[in-house]
Amino acid sequence: METLLLMLIGLAAGVLGGLLGIGGSLIMIPGMAELLPPNQHLFQATAMIVNVFVAVPAVYHHRKAGAIDRRTVWRLLPLAALSVVGGVLLSELPLFAGAGEAYLRFMFGLFLLFVTASELYRIARKRAANGALESSESLNENAERERPVGWASAAAVAIPTGLIAGLLGVGGGVLAVPLQRRFLGIPIRIAIANSATIIIATGLLGAALKNYAYLVDTDYSLDSFRLAAILIPTAVIGSLIGSQLTHRLPVRIVKTAFLVLMVVVAVRLTTRAAADRPRRNPPAAATMSALGAVPAQSPRTAFLVAV
Repeated sequence: METLLLMLIGLAAGVLGGLLGIGGSLIMIPGMAELLPPNQHLFQATAMIVNVFVAVPAVYHHRKAGAIDRRTVWRLLPLAALSVVGGVLLSELPLFAGAGEAYLRFMFGLFLLFVTASELYRIARKRAANGALESSESLNENAERERPVGWASAAAVAIPTGLIAGLLGVGGGVLAVPLQRRFLGIPIRIAIANSATIIIATGLLGAALKNYAYLVDTDYSLDSFRLAAILIPTAVIGSLIGSQLTHRLPVRIVKTAFLVLMVVVAVRLTTRAAADRPRRNPPAAATMSALGAVPAQSPRTAFLVAV
């Protein structure tokens, strides 16, 4: 039964990941946390592996649809990759262990609410100025793609995306998509395609670093790979479905789905982080995963609890 539920979690993560240009961690990590005994470090390492497999089929469909802005992707990639490394290293600092981790999640949730509010304000202004938002955006997609991307604008998108991806174990699309729209003026379908493309590179790098730390810290436990093997098949199927829907559904529906996801994640982050803040001395006993015993994590590689 557990395996079946994990496969369903992978399917849901794949559909939303492919549809919205995110890796799927925002679905997988809370899902695993509800289903399995607590071991957030394990869930984070697992999700970062699966993120790559969610992104690959999505990028295939985005490429077929001609939605990937290669110039923007190549400008964002190096900065995002460096930032992912920085995020992983930061996640090992004592500053982000214990209560500090809860404060960080709380601030991230507030940031998502701010991004969502900014996007809603942008939509309202654009509708007031141009009438039908969907037709206006569709007509301007090619024109928007011709805009040159400067390094300052690229940094405003890539650095927060990479840092959050490395720190929280997420794909980063939840930031990459709205930030591309905010700082680069890129339409949502192109922003989603760009985000999925970037996740392949940053996800590979982040997953390698995160799982190396987890392997060393747990005496080379393979639990993250076992969990990933269960999640990946249905996640890939879901991603193929979701990435096709990105280019078939009306822009308004895609945009609404993305905004709803951000609000749900933001509320969950802030409420759970607020509840966790008083717990300054968590038990040191090792947790047990559904796949076997997992040794207690050492302070050296205490990773930030993801979503």
